Amino acid sequence: MLDISRRTAFNEDHNAFRDQVRKFFDKHLVPNLDRWEEDGLVDRQFWLAAGEAGLLCPTIPEEFGGLGLDFGYNAVIDEELAYLGSSAGITLQSDIVADYIVNYGSDEQKAKYLPKMISGECITAIAMTEPGAGSDLQGVRTTARRDGNHYVINGSKTYITNGQNCDMVIVVAKTNPEAGSKGTSLIIVDTGTPGFSKGRNLDKIGQNSADTSELFFEDCRVPITNCLGAENQGFIYLMSQLPQERLSIAVGAMGGAQRAFDEAVNFVRDRKAFGKPILDFQNTRFVLADLKSKLQVGWAHLDVCLKKHMAGELDAYEGAAAKLWHTELQWEICDKALQLHGGAGYMNEYPIARLWRDARVQRIYGGTSEIMKELIGRSI
Repeated sequence: MLDISRRTAFNEDHNAFRDQVRKFFDKHLVPNLDRWEEDGLVDRQFWLAAGEAGLLCPTIPEEFGGLGLDFGYNAVIDEELAYLGSSAGITLQSDIVADYIVNYGSDEQKAKYLPKMISGECITAIAMTEPGAGSDLQGVRTTARRDGNHYVINGSKTYITNGQNCDMVIVVAKTNPEAGSKGTSLIIVDTGTPGFSKGRNLDKIGQNSADTSELFFEDCRVPITNCLGAENQGFIYLMSQLPQERLSIAVGAMGGAQRAFDEAVNFVRDRKAFGKPILDFQNTRFVLADLKSKLQVGWAHLDVCLKKHMAGELDAYEGAAAKLWHTELQWEICDKALQLHGGAGYMNEYPIARLWRDARVQRIYGGTSEIMKELIGRSI
């Protein structure tokens, strides 16, 4: 269980909410986690239960049926989810998609999607990545060309979280291909729209319970009113939302890192070698001491970032730095924690194996570590 006694980003209300989150996950998530990993999909019943418990999109304003809370409540959910070793896609809906609809959606779009996103009836995704465009979103080739009062969308997307489950997807497309990034728009597409199809549920190294799919658009016609915000402003919207997306990844990274450390401590206390607990060897204690120190720094830094973000002061470079540092720390801790397990760490029956596998992609999605360094370098 995460120790929140020294956290500075949360107040008593956040802590009370955390208790509710833990009870909910103990009942609805933990018993199903292994099955979801095998199925490659989280049950829709879990989404509905999470919605009923108030765990979906807590920052959505009350006028749209939300709780109108600050991002700290999202962070509580993210930390607890990551600590349990779950990759359920509710964080994408709450931390990323919801803000796009709230900030840029029309009144009609807000009324149509937000209440059902809160209840779990509508599962959402955002389709950025393509076979030839990853961290560099300026390379997007999917097009949405005007034809009367409709867009005709053509192209493909890949590695899309919630791709199998989604009822609605925000598609990043070029509405003016000749204008480069200045011709990018965000287009809402509902599942069932002719010309929109879902490919296979992709076979990943880790995060198996997060359905991740290919999406295809072949002369997919949607009304012009499905444009999210202003036409050709999509790239600006994407850049504006990235600090929160990257902070969300950093939050999950710390939860996963802490769980990996705790698993290692519990293992080396119980397992013996040469007649004594592995913890009694100096090398073990030194490795754990180093990791514990870095965790202490990590949680302190994360709280600083959370408080800045809740005050509206976290800029793009700080968001990139948080994503870089915390995901790299997560990988280091997961890898060393697995090493301390010895051969047992390579066995899927031990939680550290899943934590290690799931951590690897954290340094890739949301912008690779290399891209984060490039962005941070521009601020120097």
